[in-house]
Amino acid sequence: MNKKAKKRIGAGIRVLILCIFLLCATLPLFWIFITSIKNGTELYELPLVYWPKEPTLDAYKRLFTYSDFGQYFKNSLSVSLSSAIVAMILSVMSGFALSRYRKKRVKKSLELLLYFTQTIPSFIIMLPLFMLFSKLKLVDNLPALAFIYVATVIAFCTIMSRSFFDRIPVSLEEAAKIDGCNLAQSIIHVVLPLTLPGIAAIFCFAFVNIWNELFLAVMLINKASKYTIPVALNSFISKAGVSWDLMSAGIVVSLLPTMIVFGIGQKYIVAGLTDGGVKG
Repeated sequence: MNKKAKKRIGAGIRVLILCIFLLCATLPLFWIFITSIKNGTELYELPLVYWPKEPTLDAYKRLFTYSDFGQYFKNSLSVSLSSAIVAMILSVMSGFALSRYRKKRVKKSLELLLYFTQTIPSFIIMLPLFMLFSKLKLVDNLPALAFIYVATVIAFCTIMSRSFFDRIPVSLEEAAKIDGCNLAQSIIHVVLPLTLPGIAAIFCFAFVNIWNELFLAVMLINKASKYTIPVALNSFISKAGVSWDLMSAGIVVSLLPTMIVFGIGQKYIVAGLTDGGVKG
């Protein structure tokens, strides 16, 4: 077998593996969408209905008319956007400071501390958080929930940010200072434009993780008017059963913001993640 034939076989195997991976990734999403447009009887028919005979949008209508899903969507969007923006700003500032810190021992200690925070399971902090927020009367408070979300993602965002700043030569900042820029001007006009892909990746990471978070929201939010989307979807599970059509419609709607975020920032996300993995 010649080299060209081996390359073709190798390429075919890679394409086959990618197709299998794509099928595994998209099939659950396809099934969720199909479930959301089925009528009440087709949801439980055997054999399974792979495509409804008469597709209907009744589940989407009931989702926004009877369950007040529009308010839940606004709650999630406000909490996720505000938390992601604040986490992005703080992590960029802390990441730059960590990257430019000169004392190596202190720097390594701080980095190890940040990595250590990522090993703590979230359920361990739930009870202390609930007791603290109960005493401060911050339960059912969306700004307080946003504050907690910032605290949960900022450590990893700082690690990402530091890796992006590490690849920016310090000589560029020194050249800007020679040209008359102070520290703030050199950061704003020289450093930040070079790390925009990384900043976009940080924002997307924070937004998606906050948007999909369930356990903290379930613990700290009890009023139905303050529900976020994950809590609202969880409420569709009751002792009487699961409203599969409503839940599927809610999942489809909840995927839209993350798809939009990744669709707009895809180029910057890929560039940011690849740049963050290369130093110097």
